[in-house]
Amino acid sequence: MEIAEEDVADNPYIHDPDTEFEPTEQLDEQQAREQAELLREAIRHHDHRYYVEADPVIDDRTYDALFSRLEALEDAFGLPTEDSPTQRVGGEPLDKLDTVEHVAVMRSLDQSGEAEDVREFDERVRKDLAGTDWDGEIQYFCEPKFDGLSVEIVYEDGIYQRAATRGDGQRGDDVTEQVRTIPTVPLKLRGEYPDFLAVRGEVFMPREQFQEYNRERIERDEEPFANPRNAAAGTLRQLDPSVVAERPLAVYFFSVLESTDSFERNSQKYEQFPEWGLRVTDQTELVDDIEGAIEYRDQMLAEREELDYEIDGTVITLDDRDACEQLGSTSRAPRYAFAYKFPARSGETTIRDIVVQVGRTGRLTPVALLDPVEVGGVTVSRANLHNPDEIERLGVDIGDSVRIKRAGDVIPDVSEVIEAESEGHFDFPEHCPECGAEIERDGPLAYCPAGLGCPAQREQAVEYYGSREALDIEGLGGERVEQLVDAGIVEEPADLYELAIWDLTGLEGWGQQSAQNLIAEIERTKEPELADFLTALGIPEVGKTTARELARAFGRFETIRTASEDELKQVPDIGPKVAASIRDFFENERTSEAIDRLLEHVDPQEVEVEQDDTLEGKTFVFTGALEEMTRGEAQELVERHGGSATSSVSGNTDYLVAGSNPGQTKQDDADAEDVPILSEEEFSELLAENGIEYP
Repeated sequence: MEIAEEDVADNPYIHDPDTEFEPTEQLDEQQAREQAELLREAIRHHDHRYYVEADPVIDDRTYDALFSRLEALEDAFGLPTEDSPTQRVGGEPLDKLDTVEHVAVMRSLDQSGEAEDVREFDERVRKDLAGTDWDGEIQYFCEPKFDGLSVEIVYEDGIYQRAATRGDGQRGDDVTEQVRTIPTVPLKLRGEYPDFLAVRGEVFMPREQFQEYNRERIERDEEPFANPRNAAAGTLRQLDPSVVAERPLAVYFFSVLESTDSFERNSQKYEQFPEWGLRVTDQTELVDDIEGAIEYRDQMLAEREELDYEIDGTVITLDDRDACEQLGSTSRAPRYAFAYKFPARSGETTIRDIVVQVGRTGRLTPVALLDPVEVGGVTVSRANLHNPDEIERLGVDIGDSVRIKRAGDVIPDVSEVIEAESEGHFDFPEHCPECGAEIERDGPLAYCPAGLGCPAQREQAVEYYGSREALDIEGLGGERVEQLVDAGIVEEPADLYELAIWDLTGLEGWGQQSAQNLIAEIERTKEPELADFLTALGIPEVGKTTARELARAFGRFETIRTASEDELKQVPDIGPKVAASIRDFFENERTSEAIDRLLEHVDPQEVEVEQDDTLEGKTFVFTGALEEMTRGEAQELVERHGGSATSSVSGNTDYLVAGSNPGQTKQDDADAEDVPILSEEEFSELLAENGIEYP
């Protein structure tokens, strides 16, 4: 999008960027304010020409001069604004990354690397649309599937408000200050933008800059990143935004999550985004049928190495938005889009040894140690052999020449034996290599049954207990846990609560302050939420979602601990396998002893068990931000009282609850289906009428 000629003429720093500046002390505040706003406008214009249009009109020296002048004015007169380009340099370090709820669900995609699966997707689309009143033309919009880190970025009145990682699709890490530093993310939109806009983008590290950055890390005796995706993900989770600002991250935008404007076709986003200042890739194509989409993917595979960013496939999306609305989505993925994956990259090398690792849940995983080999630009020296059955299937042994593939372009595994150096295969151990317990088999998998009686499981149990997924004990990472275990100070989670400051200050790398900080962090977890405590125990098959369901169903830890398999199976989403896993965990003698010790220090908070059918048969959809609780909490409240909470409006929806900045699409759908739209206050009144307290 070209800036209007009259705007160029009115702004000397766009029209004539080499304009000389008078000394700041000769300006009054009003003159400084006016000049600063012209400079911001000019810098945004030149950023757009450089990052979005890839057509810069000034050199770096001139740009730096404009930027330095703006910094000087803002410092001298106290003029920085939230959307000023100078705010990219990074703010104060954060204590931790908070979790925030997304404006709209960030779903995954159904995917496959087989052309026949892509054709079956097309058949499903056509069949499902034939059952609706939609009678348009089927076209597919094709775009690269970026191999980076997906983020939600929110703008209100054109001003950058926040950013969050995808997380579990419902919630993600708040990385607002980190993303603010990325040059390709505009802090203020251009042109005629919507009042509210939540977009999805992919954060990545360009290939050339990734290689240069890794060279610099090696020169500083730092461990290089394995691949650009890991580099981007590790950078974005830095707590110090100024560190992020120094690293070469970029963003491509590709989807609208919520907006007060709407699109008739998905391909229109790639026309509109640049006008708002949002950078998009030009490697897209609109095709007339699924065969055209398959040809597009094959072409992108051929051109893959020429791109300056990593992709691991292509995304095929039905172009017509009305058709997409007709098809809708499952809880996990939209029915109108499909990811056609590239084949995994591969290389050939020799296995020098095979070791068996013991995981946190006791699962034993064989790992091949390899002669280093480059696979898709990444040096691989270890590969996954998965389980004893896979070793048997491959017939693999030490000394064999093998083919290595990077599954999903990230995790390497052994795909086949090219030349066997022996007639046998690696003998999987019958006893745990860490504790000597006799190994148990569950189908193709092997487990050490010792639980916390196994040193490897104990160490990993401590690390997981304090991880961000569990109780989030700041300062208790893997290296710290390993140090405490090696020193004999900590063997299991309960030992954390018996640590004294002098236990820590006697170890290398610990000072008085860092020791006090860790003790305080551990102290903070003595009264954890019940669901968080269950998660922290690391029960096999029990993640955050299942832990929340258990807490909601039983209310007390001891009730869960003693529940029978039949009682456990009454909990939503818990089947026979998960129920048996929970019972086995609590019945393990050594694990039970460790939990008893832990409960001497920790008091998991009880949850009020609300089981009624007050809202049975009622379906709610939520849009926008609620003031009294998050949308996720409101959905849980409805479900606790027998109602249903879905993500999209249909003829089965009873109420649409609209908070601030609601999605226009959902409101339009509600109008079309004659679904009542409630404000948050009206929703609260409805609940009160049914004897339900809100919040």
